[in-house]
Amino acid sequence: MPKNNLDEDIKMLSNHETFARFVQVIHALREETIEEMHNANYEQLQQVAGRIITYDQILRMTDWEVLRQRHSNSLN
Repeated sequence: MPKNNLDEDIKMLSNHETFARFVQVIHALREETIEEMHNANYEQLQQVAGRIITYDQILRMTDWEVLRQRHSNSLN
């Protein structure tokens, strides 16, 4: 799938509260994983860090900060 189509799709999805709530869950999962990192042993650390990077990539792709502001009235 070409990147500009994905960008356009995300832009369209960003108009929907349901998409904003979904991305909010991704943000919450990222925060939980950061907490998990504090208790991870050396072997788990790389896996946990990889999950955080993945969540960060999704949040950047969806422009979470703008999305959160746009739907601030409907997000808890």
